[in-house]
Amino acid sequence: MPTIDRITIYAFSIPLTEPFVISRETVTDAPGIIIRIQDSDGAEGFGECTPFQSINGEVQAAQYALAPALARQWIGMDSRNIKARMHDLDRFVFGNTNLKSAFDLALYDLNAKHAGEPLYRYLGGDMTRSLPTDMTIGIDQPEVMAEQAIRFVQSGFETIKVKLGKSAAEDKVRLDSIRKAVGPEIDLRIDANQGWSRDDALSVLRHAGELGIGHCEEPIARWDLAGQVYLTANSPVPIMADESLFTSTDAQRLIDFNACHQFNLKLGKSGGILDGIRILQLATENNIICQVGCFSETRFAITALAHLVYAYPIIHYYDMDSPIMLVEDPVMGGIRYTDQGTVELDDHEPGIGASWDPAFLARLPQQVIS
Repeated sequence: MPTIDRITIYAFSIPLTEPFVISRETVTDAPGIIIRIQDSDGAEGFGECTPFQSINGEVQAAQYALAPALARQWIGMDSRNIKARMHDLDRFVFGNTNLKSAFDLALYDLNAKHAGEPLYRYLGGDMTRSLPTDMTIGIDQPEVMAEQAIRFVQSGFETIKVKLGKSAAEDKVRLDSIRKAVGPEIDLRIDANQGWSRDDALSVLRHAGELGIGHCEEPIARWDLAGQVYLTANSPVPIMADESLFTSTDAQRLIDFNACHQFNLKLGKSGGILDGIRILQLATENNIICQVGCFSETRFAITALAHLVYAYPIIHYYDMDSPIMLVEDPVMGGIRYTDQGTVELDDHEPGIGASWDPAFLARLPQQVIS
């Protein structure tokens, strides 16, 4: 039985190519934590998370301070029992699902390597479909957003995700400008990040329905369950739960109250793959179409996400564009982006199939727990 011998915790930050504006904040860089697990058999696994304080309530400094205590829960423990190891972390500290997701990914990477299989195959999946990612436009003046949409379409992306939620009246103008710029064939989706009131949300959603918008993520406050039920019953555009959906417990509540039409799964919300699978199983049982999304992760975490996609056909939509927004790519191997706006993954490397540039790791602050 291999046991966990050593865990190294790294902290990094990569600037974005340009500021990214959503209804709740403006983001200029992507801070992250890398977890490296080494076991008694000489194998190792990596994980990554990027906190997004206005969404998941975590910040890098707190994660870097807490991570050693989580790591100590695993030293000397069986590395094969993923469920037990994640239970160790949940028992030790409530919440912190973003940080826990990095530990979860590292453990799945390690175990798939022990099995000698790519992670998607370890999860029971296959690579039988294409993964066309959307490209996201942050909030700006309507004409600026329209110009950016045109650039994305010219670059090969056939789906555009539009951030909204600052002002209902202005958001309608933004949508009009973008739809006029890209034409009727491009798939447009919107995300208000909880920015609207109930009335404003319904007003914008009715307008969005006239423009052929595919779906809307989290139009109102995540805690307003009654409002979510109301919008789900009345919106002409499908409502996708995002900030209201962290764990499988949240998924069950949304199902019980008919509080959304679709799910947006992010590993940084679910605590990683283990509970992400539970969410996808509930979605499958209840015929709820899913999207996978991201915060500001590098290609490493998005590669892990791609593996999960290949294991669950209930995932229909792919929001996997965060690495494209970063000025530096310190990841070796892993997914690649084609000129057609799709994500491709090699199918022969065991585990997640990606790693980190040793020179990048060497310059990072790090803590070793053994």
